[in-house]
Amino acid sequence: MATVTSNASPKSFSFSISNPLQSLIPKKSPSLSYPPRKNHHRLGLSVNASVSAPPSITTANAPSPDYRVEILSESLPFIQKFRGKTIVVKYGGAAMTSPELKSSVVSDLVLLSCVGLCPILVHGGGPDINHYLKQLNIPAEFRDGLRVTDATTMEIVSMVLVGKVNKNLVSLINAAGATAVGLSGHDGRLLTARPVPNSAQLGFVGEVARVDPSVLRPLVDYGYIPVIASVAADDSGQAYNINADTVAGELAAALGAEKLILLTDVAGILEDKEDPSSLVKEIDIKGVKKMIADGKVAGGMIPKVKCCIRSLAQGVKTASIIDGRRQHSLLHEIMSDEGAGTMITG
Repeated sequence: MATVTSNASPKSFSFSISNPLQSLIPKKSPSLSYPPRKNHHRLGLSVNASVSAPPSITTANAPSPDYRVEILSESLPFIQKFRGKTIVVKYGGAAMTSPELKSSVVSDLVLLSCVGLCPILVHGGGPDINHYLKQLNIPAEFRDGLRVTDATTMEIVSMVLVGKVNKNLVSLINAAGATAVGLSGHDGRLLTARPVPNSAQLGFVGEVARVDPSVLRPLVDYGYIPVIASVAADDSGQAYNINADTVAGELAAALGAEKLILLTDVAGILEDKEDPSSLVKEIDIKGVKKMIADGKVAGGMIPKVKCCIRSLAQGVKTASIIDGRRQHSLLHEIMSDEGAGTMITG
């Protein structure tokens, strides 16, 4: 979400985005409503974004030209705030497996790029990896939430993430009207990996040792959308499977990104893990560390939160954990004062 000061009165409006990926778009997209974050500096502006096929000329309820102009005018403060700023998005979870949500993410990225933001997409691909391992009768094994990756599994991981998932996302973004470039950590020595401390049990599971964003900067400067698969090699050339959240956080820090956004399968950070309505809309590093110490943040949310904390400590302005199960959660997070999950600040 954005922090924008304005004297304009609060208004609600809707974006209708024409998208060529009509085969991926449901006829009726659910409308979203998020409780506003409590921040008196935020503009009272609500973006209700939905992707739809181009309206017929005879559509009785089509917005008037004046209304469309008003929508664009109201969005101007958000566009001005983030224009030219780098936004690193980690894409995963349900948003990767649902055609409707995949279309939503692609449309959001293209729209953000068109209005002058510089989005960078980082992805994993667990469901696809599991699918191909099953086809090859190779059992999938996990320890402490991490995939045990022997040499054969590592080969499958590389083929699926770099050769299939990455190129599919690039094709979808290109078809939607932007221009994407697919990369992995190998390319241009973007990422250098090292084995995790318990590599004896996990195999070729790595972490980020170094980031060299030199290959990304000209792409971003020329308006391309980089799409990055979370695999990389160490100094000897051995490939490693790296957690996509970690890759996104380290890239955001190296690029001095304005925002890091992690798409997840949960609403965000909850004050009460058993109560979905107890969503924490905004919190600082000190507060979220206390929640970890108190046991309110646990399980798979801990590494995501620590990833956000690390990126903030290295200069990223804000980090958000948002609900990727919702349509157009990226637009809600960036282009409205409501947000779509939990925003962590430094």
